[in-house]
Order: sequence, then structure tokens, then C-alpha cells
Amino acid sequence: MQQDSELNESSIPLVNRELSWLHFNERVLQEAADPSVPLIERLRFLAIFSSNLDEFYRVRVATLNRLADVNVKAKEFLGYNPKKILKLIKELVVILERRFDTLYDEIIDLLAKEKIFIINEMQLNVARGQFVREYFIDSVLPKLVPVMLDYGKIRKPFPDLRDRRIYFLIKFQYKKKTGYSLLEIPSRVISRFLILPKERNLNFIILLDDIIRYCFDELFFIFKYESIEGYTIQLTRDAELDLDTNVDDKFINILSSSLKKREKGKPMRLLYDADMPQDMLDYLVEKTDLDPDALIPGNRYHNFKDFIEFPNVGGKELEYKQLPALKVAGFDLQKSLFDQMKKSDYLVSLPYQSYDYIIHFLREAAIDPKVVNISISLYRMAENSNVINALINAVRNGKKVYCFLELKARFDEKANIDWGEKLTDAGVKVYYGQANYKVHAKVCLVGRREQKTVKYYATLATGNFNEKTATRYCDHNLFTVNKSIVDDLKRLFSDLRHNKYNDDYQSIITSPLETRSKLDQMIEREIEHARNGREASMIFKMNSLTDENVIRKLYEASNAGVKIDLIVRGMCCLVPQVPGFSDNIRVRSIVGRYLEHARIWIFHNNGEEEYFLSSADFMNRNLDRRIEVTFPVFDEDIQGEIKQIINYQLSDNTKAREINVNNDNRHIRRDSGRRYHAQLDTYLYLKDKISS
Repeated sequence: MQQDSELNESSIPLVNRELSWLHFNERVLQEAADPSVPLIERLRFLAIFSSNLDEFYRVRVATLNRLADVNVKAKEFLGYNPKKILKLIKELVVILERRFDTLYDEIIDLLAKEKIFIINEMQLNVARGQFVREYFIDSVLPKLVPVMLDYGKIRKPFPDLRDRRIYFLIKFQYKKKTGYSLLEIPSRVISRFLILPKERNLNFIILLDDIIRYCFDELFFIFKYESIEGYTIQLTRDAELDLDTNVDDKFINILSSSLKKREKGKPMRLLYDADMPQDMLDYLVEKTDLDPDALIPGNRYHNFKDFIEFPNVGGKELEYKQLPALKVAGFDLQKSLFDQMKKSDYLVSLPYQSYDYIIHFLREAAIDPKVVNISISLYRMAENSNVINALINAVRNGKKVYCFLELKARFDEKANIDWGEKLTDAGVKVYYGQANYKVHAKVCLVGRREQKTVKYYATLATGNFNEKTATRYCDHNLFTVNKSIVDDLKRLFSDLRHNKYNDDYQSIITSPLETRSKLDQMIEREIEHARNGREASMIFKMNSLTDENVIRKLYEASNAGVKIDLIVRGMCCLVPQVPGFSDNIRVRSIVGRYLEHARIWIFHNNGEEEYFLSSADFMNRNLDRRIEVTFPVFDEDIQGEIKQIINYQLSDNTKAREINVNNDNRHIRRDSGRRYHAQLDTYLYLKDKISS
């Protein structure tokens, strides 16, 4: 934190958002280091860390480089000098990569004790070597296209490396000369892992990289070299899109064209095998014309995110124990959800409870003869989306379906274009939003004809309508027929169809026009309570807290005596426990088996607590540049359920880290007493509710 504060040019304590993000990714690395985490899961946390870092370079570092190129000190980056931040990023990333390598070696040793061996090409005996060679000839060799760069009379320019692909840089020694070749490893079309025949109850796995290394002679048999060696490299490119800001009929074509350019974005980071000889590294720098600061030494294996799919050839104890998705107490999937919603609101807390409720809601709407229309906003969908299938089925059954599909969902743009075309072909009325505002809200409204009128049923969520991520992300879906909420949603969808934005809804709070002001008003109300000697407190749970104006308001509330608890999974630019600024603010981050994704607001409100769930984080983009929906929870039983889940998180002393002035990610521990594990405790609490 000392380095961070030296860079801070603001009048209030702030942590740079990029450095804060790296501190978050360090928490992911801590899970890989935790001996209480099952061994295969530890390997998968390494994969998540690596995947996160790739995206960080593609987006955040890319943006900083753009700013540094024009020597801009952008307000968006809280007054920090981009060049200094880039230097600090590299220093911290190198430290984290070294820790990553150490952890990988440690986990490999522990897997060996479980009779699971990840072996390389130098560790193959005759029998396993023959098995690998046959597999190479049958399955791998047809997919390989080596490019000879320097050999004999061949002199070719170094080709553009594709974003996040793994390559071998190969060096030949022949007739006292040196030659080079480049080879892409086809990990996108062939599994990265090959399970070898079991021997004496021992399990062996070899990576595709090492299969190719072992069989270089099969690939380059026509060349008469004395020696050959290959080392992997991986380039990460700028992934931000430069889009025309006008939305017209050509927008999809513009976006599609921009996506093709993403593969050729400006190089941000070249990760190379730290064992690569200096002469090969010099050759690489010379031929690629990269800034030396962009080169990062790394592990033998790049694109480590593939390890998320690492096969478990050992016992079940090497992975997390399965926790079957629970039912919601009193919410029966064997009966009409609409009939049940007339009597009560319901909350589905994912991933603890089943996503079948959301799918069932849409399927019932699709086939119910009384349903006349469905409106829904979609941001990210599963690859084989049951949500999309239900919407298409609804059209086939004569319903009017209005879908607000966000094309600019980062890294899902191509998939969303394809979904949009599929929905349009089926007869769904698809709206692609506007260039200036992403539709990030997660809401669905169903109109049903009942007794000569149309009654509306809604589900509002903190996370995407995505059944795949719903098994890993902690989110909440509220099912309600509350009149003020459904009336607001009717108006919201109508406004979106006509490209209008309003700020005077009855119950919901929307971005871009009113989230900031309403949030300020509710914080100010707590400030007034505190100044008048009344108890005042607030609890906020979110993914990221980076907006400087919100942070200023929270500092103001702290100084007025408002007790503030923050649960922030990712970036947190606020600095807690700073005298005169944040004495009354405590921040914790929970990183564990599931990804904490829900956004929750709780205001004490002089004893009459108010509860809100939201699609928005406390970031400038969510408050001012996206269409977001924050919605109230009126049902007292559901309020109590949310409060209990939050209390588990505020009590967690197993997976919670304290966010403090030192940014040391210190675990919150207790020397004695009960051990609280928020995610497990939440599951058991919701399970008990079914039987009680």
C-alpha cells in the first residue's frame, strides 16, 4: 500500500484500481496455496488465476498502454500516472508468476503422492513412449503446420502471433548454423491432456505440449539437424474494441468486423518459458519488435486456463464434495410457479438452490395458453442455452417475445450476435441496445391474461440468465408479482423499446439516470441519523468498488459515525481504517469454491431496514454508462434470509480476507471458537429450511 499511496494524487485515500485487481487475483492464488482445498481444485485455482491475468492484460493493461502512449493522466484512473502504474504492474505480476511456479511444483509433488504423475517427454519409458508416438501420428500430426523462419536458404519474416495461442519457438543446430521455426500448438482442437495407460496402480498424464516435443523428429524428419529444442511462448493482445458510436442497421457488421481485428490487437504481454536460452530470447525480441517490458518469464506451460479441465484420475476426495442444488422451501417445481407467486414472493439463491426455477418459469410462460408476452434482458448466455430455447418455444406457441440482447458483452460479442440471429429467425423481436449504454440489467417480465386483464409476473436477478455460470456464481433471483415492481418493469421495457431513460420509477432504481443520486440520498439519510444520535449503519456487497464519488460519500458517512461493512470480491479502491476518513469502515473479501457475484444493499434506516438487490457494482460504468436495475425486497421472510446469508459472510473466518491499508490479503482468523465458512454455512442453512 505504501507504493500505492505514493502514487495517489487525490485528496482522499485511494488504491489504484489496476493494482487492486492484482491484489484480488492474489487472493485466487491463495486458494491454490491453501492445503485445505482439494488437490485438483488447487490446480484449477491456478488455472483461474492464469485466465484472469490474461484478461487483465487484454483489457486493463491495454487501456493503460493507450493512455501512456498519449501521456494522459486520466480522471478515470483516479489521477495516477499510467506509466508508473504499468511499471508497478509488471513488478507485481513477476512476483505473482514466481509464486505461481512454486505452487505448481508443490502441487505436482503432492499429486505424485496420490499416484498421479504429470510427466514430460523426458520421463517416458519405452512402452509409454510408443503409446505417445502412436497417438501423435494418428491424432496430432495432421493438425500441425510448422512455419520455417530461418533454415538454409529460407528467410521468412516473423508472422503475427495470434492472441492467447500457444506456440513453440524451435531452434535447430545444423552444420554449425542455427535455424528457427514457429509452430502453433493446436490446443483448441485437441485436448491438452492425454491419460496414459495405468501401470502398477500409478496414473500418468502428459500434456499436448510435451507430446509434440517428444515427436519433433516425426514432424521435422526431412531436416538433417544435429539438435533441436523448443520453448513455448504466448502473446496477449489488446482486446478492446474500437466501435462506431452510432447505432444503426450496420452496427452488427461493425461489431463483427471489430471482433476480427481483436486477434491482431496491439501486443500487451509476451509470456515465455523462463528456461528459454538467452540467444533464443534475443532472437524473439529482435523479430517481434516488442518492448522488452512486455516480456514476462513464465512457466513451462502457458494458457494455463486449460487446467480447469484437468482430469481427475484419482479419488473423489481430490475434488470438492458435490453439493446437490437445493429446492426452495415452499416453491414447488411440480406446480404452476405463477399460481404460487400470486401468494408470495420467492428468492432463489444460486448456486445453492436449483436454477431449474428460472428455466421452469420461462418454460411455463412458453406453453401457458394464458401468457401473451414475455420481455427479457440478456447479457451472457450458456453455450446451449435453455433460456434461448424457451423463448423460441414461446414464439412458436404464439407469444410475443421482446428480447433486449447486449451485443457488447465483452468476449461474448460473437456468441450474442449468433444468438440474436437465431432469435430473430424464430420470430423474437430482438433489440440490440445502444452504443452508449450496455444493457446490463437482468430482468424478465411475463404478461398473462387473467379475468379480462393482463397480470404480470417478474423475476429480477443479480446475475445473468445463464444456467452454466449459475452452478458456480453466487447470485439471487427474486420472483414477484408486486404491483409497483411489475409496473416499473412494464414501463422500463417500454422505455427501452423506444430508447428512453427515466429516473422516477416507483420501486426499482435504474442506471444511467438515477442509481447514483438515489444511492447518495440513502447514504445521506444514514448520515443524518448518525448526526442526530441515532444508530446508523449500512452493508454493501458487490464485485467491485472503484467509483471515486461513491468512495467520498462513504468516507463522509464514516466520519459522521455511520458503521459500514463492505463485502467486495474484486477491486476495492477504498482504503478502510484510515484515521479521519474511514475509521468506521471495514472491508472483507471472500474467495472460495464459488464466485461471489451478488450485489446487495442493506440500510439500517433507523430500525426499519431496507433491502435491495442489484445488477450494478459501485463503478462509474455501472452508475453512469449502463442500463442497470436495483430492486427492493419487500417480503420480510426473504429479507431475513438475505440478512442471515450476509451475517454468515460477515462472520466468515475461513475464506474471508481483510482488505486493509497494507493490501496484504490477510485471512480473518479466530484463535478459538466456531469456524465460520460462509458458503458452506449458507448451503446448510438453506438445506435446513426445506425440512423445517
